[in-house]
Amino acid sequence: MFGRRRNLIRVPRDLATVTRVDQAAEADPASLGVSDKDVRRIWSSIEHLYRGGTQPFVSLGIWRRGECLIKRSIGHVSGNAPGDPVGGRAVVGTPDTPVCLFSASKAITAVLIHQLAEQGYLSLEAPVADYVPEFAARGKHRVTVSELLAHRGGIPRVPMRKPDPAILFDWDAAVDMLCRAKPLHRGGKQVAYHAITGGFILGEIARRVTGQELRPLLDQGLRTPLGLRHFTYGMAPKDRHELAQDAFTGPVPPWPVGLIAKRALGVPFEKVPSISTDPRFMDAVIPAGNIVATADEVCRFYAMLLQDGAWQGTQVLKPETAQRIRMPSGNRQLDKTLMVPVRFSEGLLLGDNPIGLYGRNCSDSFGHLGFINILCWGDPKRDLAVSLLTTGKPAVSTHLYQLARVVSSISRIPDA
Repeated sequence: MFGRRRNLIRVPRDLATVTRVDQAAEADPASLGVSDKDVRRIWSSIEHLYRGGTQPFVSLGIWRRGECLIKRSIGHVSGNAPGDPVGGRAVVGTPDTPVCLFSASKAITAVLIHQLAEQGYLSLEAPVADYVPEFAARGKHRVTVSELLAHRGGIPRVPMRKPDPAILFDWDAAVDMLCRAKPLHRGGKQVAYHAITGGFILGEIARRVTGQELRPLLDQGLRTPLGLRHFTYGMAPKDRHELAQDAFTGPVPPWPVGLIAKRALGVPFEKVPSISTDPRFMDAVIPAGNIVATADEVCRFYAMLLQDGAWQGTQVLKPETAQRIRMPSGNRQLDKTLMVPVRFSEGLLLGDNPIGLYGRNCSDSFGHLGFINILCWGDPKRDLAVSLLTTGKPAVSTHLYQLARVVSSISRIPDA
């Protein structure tokens, strides 16, 4: 058991009481070229992560060769966060519990933009200002849609002296503010992670070229063809009782981590989970940060990309579109927001060799992080679609080693 002074959850001695496995969904590992030992090793790493006390709920989905290999969860979706009363009602989650993806939403929004490009609504090489003329203000007239997707748009920060989270819930005000913003970097050359900002402009482009809102566009383009239930921006009030609750866990981020996080998010790191519990957050459309989905749904999305845009007999994306999304956009650079070297495609975070974000020898892998603690990716070398969804939001603690152990254990699955 962990003390609340460390801002951690209560971990039960018997993990079986909070573990759920969808045995009907999971295929025989041997039929997918995976050993039982591989599966046990991966799940053991998840249990190790959970025992660390920073994650109230963890849901893991892994697909291999287009079939479900792992569909499991551990922990509570409510009632066991550090601030929750001891002895209160704690609800155990399941593999079908929906979770907010936070920045892992960016990958889905990016694919939606690529899909609109293949349908002829826009050109990725065209300036953003061709579709949103106001964006040309203060020297941003040359920034292209492609550059904005690749975090080279020049507007990585919320341009407010004292950022107000309420701006997230006012679409028109957010777009107007970003169009009027002075770019921090010009010419589309400098990589600087756009935590929130780029998504609003990409969404505004989609709205203007189609005349539709983003939710129906996502429904038509991805959610319905993939046969998904959730997988949309926010969540309807009638369904919110199903949503796993996020919580800040672990220590307050020290300097300079806290400064970097605030620069990226516009508010202190430890305050963001409370914003996600605001009903307005689930009412809103936040293209860079509030898609709600299950781990299995995200796996299906990445499995489709691995299959060059095909899903169960339907061509959701053209093969060339699915392939372009995975291609590097420029060389590896020091990201001026995150202050670490990164590789981006036009919308996705890419892996690396010999060790990268998605494990060992994963330079062909592609996906995205969500609030540091969520990891979703596709691995062509091993033919894996992976979704690791978590509700604990620590910044710096031993959980980083535990997360790395999970990713490493998955990357030890043999090549397809």
